[in-house]
Amino acid sequence: MALKPPVEVPQGAIRLNTDSQKLEFFAQDQWWEMATEVAIPIGGRGVNAGGLAPVGTVDIQYISMETGGNAVDFGDLTTALTAGSSASSRTRGIFFGGYNQGQPSPSMINVIDYVTIATAGNALDFGDGITSTIWPAQGIAGNSTRGIKAGGTTNPAVSNVIQYITISSTGNATDFGDMTGGTQVSSGAGVNSATRTVFSGGGPGTAPVTTVYNSIEYITVASTGNGVNFGDMTFAGRHQNGVSNATRGIIVGGWTNPAARTDLQVLQIATTGNSQDFGDLNTALAGHGACCNQTRGFVFGGGNVIQTINIQTLGNAYSWGELSTPSTNCGQSQTVSNAHGGL
Repeated sequence: MALKPPVEVPQGAIRLNTDSQKLEFFAQDQWWEMATEVAIPIGGRGVNAGGLAPVGTVDIQYISMETGGNAVDFGDLTTALTAGSSASSRTRGIFFGGYNQGQPSPSMINVIDYVTIATAGNALDFGDGITSTIWPAQGIAGNSTRGIKAGGTTNPAVSNVIQYITISSTGNATDFGDMTGGTQVSSGAGVNSATRTVFSGGGPGTAPVTTVYNSIEYITVASTGNGVNFGDMTFAGRHQNGVSNATRGIIVGGWTNPAARTDLQVLQIATTGNSQDFGDLNTALAGHGACCNQTRGFVFGGGNVIQTINIQTLGNAYSWGELSTPSTNCGQSQTVSNAHGGL
């Protein structure tokens, strides 16, 4: 609430407060901030990019998260990628680095792409990630303002660095802090509310690849700083993904030597503690894409299968539709939505 203006202002006048970038109206001798809410466009859309098919692909495809059905072509990434990371606001999807398996010279990529979720089209260049933390990330999540990525490897180097980008702008990633205890990790999951991002599982990213972690940690999205211990998963695993509404996060699938898993685990984002059993996927998956709205989570991978879960209730996944371009179950495509739990 601002102070009374020095000149006469008519009742009901509207202005833009250039300090807060908020609309205000004048009533009862005061300026009041207007309550506004950004509508989710097109009823909620999930966008899946890259993946193994059977090598890294540029394909971007999307689904409507309100009605069941198959994925539809959206456009292309700026470069063929697999094993990347992703984050999104209500308007933009961010695809963060990955691995280009093109022959004869496979390479790590730290390019950041973005798309406008409401309109189909090719991705545009956003900037670059911090070098040495390219592929694959511990997880990336965030809120409507920031996308946050933790850990990663460039083979053989592994990182404990947390980095972030401001989704509404373009530019390179900035240092946020470090994973808790300096743990160097890759290939974990990320879930989030509007205030907190939670990272789970992963592994050291180097030989032996059979090494996996069951640790969970969190950060406060609006600040910068190191990760804080949250609890433990029901099993140690890597190559996971996550979906969440505003309060609850679901850790989806994963890999524990020697195979992918069907496990779904649930945690309460606002508290700390160990994850609990939620249910099972129809198909065991590792390195898959996943996105969500406030009620459903969508899991991409294992051929051309799309599975969904009801986030608010415990239970198993069920079939939703099919991808337009299949990706193998270790493809780790990058998936975003304009209606997830951090918005």
